Amino acid sequence: MYRFSNTVIGFLNLFTLLASIPIIGGGLWMARSSTTCETFLQTPLLVVGFVVLIISLAGFIGACFNVAWALWVYLVVMLLLIATLMGLTVFGFVVTSQGGGVDVPSRVYKEYHLEDYSPWLKNRIKDPNYWTKIRSCILGSKTCAKLIAWTPLDYLERDMSPIQSGCCKPPTLCNYNMATTVSQDPDCYRWNNAPNLLCYECDSCKAGVLEDIKRDWHKLSVLNIVMLVVLIGIYSIGCCAFRNTQRAETDHPYGQNRMSKVRPRWDYYWWRWWHHRKEQLY
Repeated sequence: MYRFSNTVIGFLNLFTLLASIPIIGGGLWMARSSTTCETFLQTPLLVVGFVVLIISLAGFIGACFNVAWALWVYLVVMLLLIATLMGLTVFGFVVTSQGGGVDVPSRVYKEYHLEDYSPWLKNRIKDPNYWTKIRSCILGSKTCAKLIAWTPLDYLERDMSPIQSGCCKPPTLCNYNMATTVSQDPDCYRWNNAPNLLCYECDSCKAGVLEDIKRDWHKLSVLNIVMLVVLIGIYSIGCCAFRNTQRAETDHPYGQNRMSKVRPRWDYYWWRWWHHRKEQLY
C-alpha cells in the first residue's frame, strides 16, 4: 500500500534534487573564474552539490517506485552525511572558540593578535601558499583603498573591519619617531606605505583574516545546526518510507496478520492430556 511517508520523502528529494543543480553550476562557474577568492569555495560547492544530487536521486527513486535497495543506500549515505555535518559543526566551534579583538584606547575599532587564535588556525594561515592566495584576494577586493580618503578624525571616530584594522594600517601603538629606542611590535617594522605592501605581511593582518573566518564559521555553524535538524527529520521520514517499501515487496498490506497457522507451545498438549485424564477418573 502506498504510504504518506513515501509521498513526502519523494517531494522532499525532488526539491533537493532541483536545488543541487544551481549548487553544481556555481561550483563549475567558480572553476572557470580567474578571481582567486572565488576558487576557495569551488571544491566544497562541487562536493556538496554532487552528494546532494546522488542522495536525492536515490531517495526519490526509492520512495516513488518502491525500490528498497535505493532507499537503503539513501538512508546509509544520509546517516554518514549527518555524522559528518555534526563532526564539522563541533570542530568549527572548537577551533574558533579562541581569539577576538582587543580594545584600543580612544578608538572605535579593535586590533587583533595572531597568538590569541587556535593553533590549527594559526598553522593554516602561516602556510605560505595559502597566505599568498589570501593576500591576492585582499588586494583584489580593494579593502584598504576605502581608507585612503580618511582624515585623522575618521581614524578616531569610525570603525574598521578586522581586515582593515590588521592589513591597512600599522598597529596603533607604533611610534615612527626616528629618535625612539623603545622596542616595538614586529609589525611596526613590517609596515610599508606602498599600496601593494602596507601591512599585508604583518601578523596583525593574518589575525584580522582569522577573525573574519571565525565570524563566518560561527554563522556557518548555526546554519549547520538548522540543516542537521532538517536532515534528521528527513531521515526519520525516510526510515518510514523504507519500512513501507519493504512491506510492499512482501505483498502483505499494513495491518494484515501474516501468520497462517499458530503453533501451540509444548505444554499445551500436556495440559490437554492431563485435563482429559482427570475427567475420566472423576
